[in-house]
Amino acid sequence: MRLSRPRHDRRARQRLPPSGRDAVRDGRGAKALGARPLPPPEGRQMTPDPRDPATAGFTLNQTMLRVRDPEASVAFYRDVLGMTLLQKLDFPPMKFSLYFMAYLADGEMIPDDPAERARFIFSRETTLELTHNWGTESDPDFAGYHSGNDAPRGFGHLGISVPDVDAACARFETLGVPFRKRPNDGAMKGIAFITDPDGYWIEILSPNSMTGVVRAGA
Repeated sequence: MRLSRPRHDRRARQRLPPSGRDAVRDGRGAKALGARPLPPPEGRQMTPDPRDPATAGFTLNQTMLRVRDPEASVAFYRDVLGMTLLQKLDFPPMKFSLYFMAYLADGEMIPDDPAERARFIFSRETTLELTHNWGTESDPDFAGYHSGNDAPRGFGHLGISVPDVDAACARFETLGVPFRKRPNDGAMKGIAFITDPDGYWIEILSPNSMTGVVRAGA
């Protein structure tokens, strides 16, 4: 007995442009459709794909987290994780504030001039933007924000690279920081997960510990 393909498969195939149908038919697949190849196996040098000139100057500047209590969140990222508060911006008509935090290099200074400070903040890489909607810190009916790690899952975690995961986690223990995973828990050794005051997960890793993780996943 000859089985026919499901109708939805035929329709999906028919929607491909002629060149796409030919590529599927003769086995050339995604490569013929213009998809970029997968990275080479471990041990082989990987050559970065050419960057589109139109993206010159693009930078991953910020990740935004909504926080319930800015005093608790700023203190956590400053005192526990060592970040610096670069600037606070208040927007009274819309009743929210923004707190921009980042790691500064030794000797790096935050400009005093407002325009220079704005350029300093919004041109650098990897800034954490904490957004506070006024009143959430004192609202008894506010249930908190979704961390992304409960159903339905979405956002996963931030990642902080440290010189020594065990030493960092020993310090977190003394500070009473909540853990989701300690360095020796589970199958993936050498990495940890802690949570901030709003329950967002933060991975604690080091370049040395990640070599084993990469080998395990290769």
